[in-house]
Amino acid sequence: MAENIIGIDIGFGFTKATDGRDFLVFKSIYGEAVDFQFRENLLDTSRNDEHLQIEIDGASYFVGELSERQSTSRSFTLDQSQFVSSSSKILALATLSHFVRDDSQPIKLVVGLPIGHYRQYKEELAQMLNGTHAFVAVDGEGNKRSLNIHVADVRVLPQPLGTVMDRLLSSLGTPKNQRFATDKIGVIDVGFRTTDYTISDKGRYSERGSLTTKNGISVAFSKIGHKLKETCGIDIEIYRLFTAVDQGTIKVRGKAYDLKKISEASLKQLASVIAIDANQVWSDDWDIDAIMITGGGGAVLAPYIQEQLQGITIPIKEDLDYRLHNVRGYYKFGLYTWTKPEKATLTAVASV
Repeated sequence: MAENIIGIDIGFGFTKATDGRDFLVFKSIYGEAVDFQFRENLLDTSRNDEHLQIEIDGASYFVGELSERQSTSRSFTLDQSQFVSSSSKILALATLSHFVRDDSQPIKLVVGLPIGHYRQYKEELAQMLNGTHAFVAVDGEGNKRSLNIHVADVRVLPQPLGTVMDRLLSSLGTPKNQRFATDKIGVIDVGFRTTDYTISDKGRYSERGSLTTKNGISVAFSKIGHKLKETCGIDIEIYRLFTAVDQGTIKVRGKAYDLKKISEASLKQLASVIAIDANQVWSDDWDIDAIMITGGGGAVLAPYIQEQLQGITIPIKEDLDYRLHNVRGYYKFGLYTWTKPEKATLTAVASV
């Protein structure tokens, strides 16, 4: 491919990325790297590609689940300004270390921001990621690889538009689904910290119908965590609840605790708030043709949200993890923007 394009969705809960061939998903946490006294994988159960470690500006970081397992001090935030200024660059460079094997070719990136933070932070994020980045990637065996990656261009989109682009564009970046170019589609993107509401009106972004709230899936997780603390006395970090909520149980000091009732009640309550917000923000948009629910939180909450929405919902294809629809759309939009396929009219979105 003439252009090296990567879509990156740096979320509060997970960072997701694709180069059109491979996907990467890891928790959006990082911490100081430690020297391993013993590097052998017991029972050979850990894969080397789980090892995300970079050295930048004189500091060495473990990133993602590796940081959760090994770092004594970990960085995880739900503050947007701190997230952009402190976390985004480290998470993005760790992502690039996974995809880039030949740093002689320039990279072009498409990334996203919550709608409510888009105008304030889009320039800062683009400037941070643009340019040449010299750093070191360290693999699971301790081998170091010096990288000098040049990011030639960065496009920043409001996050929910990724899902619209995923449905509108083909894997080659060409328009394929005329419904998303001709209809008025509402999108509810439930992330970890935020929920975004936006409207794609014949492929055009609607400012009036767009909103970001702090009602992400972390709201439900916080309530689950508080209930757990009352029961077991342990204050569990919310980013460590993903698997437990999914499985419906958690072990604390060897004792199993059932989370099913607590989780269902918390998730239903959050879904009700999200549906009410959608009905209110789109109260004047009675001509919406359909609504899509996306995002990692959307996968969990969709059945509860749909019951209370005023309108018809479009099911998201189950060909992919819900968390990846936005980032796959970013990649397709990158193809559309930089490889110049045959185009239908997307100028309104392209100029966001």
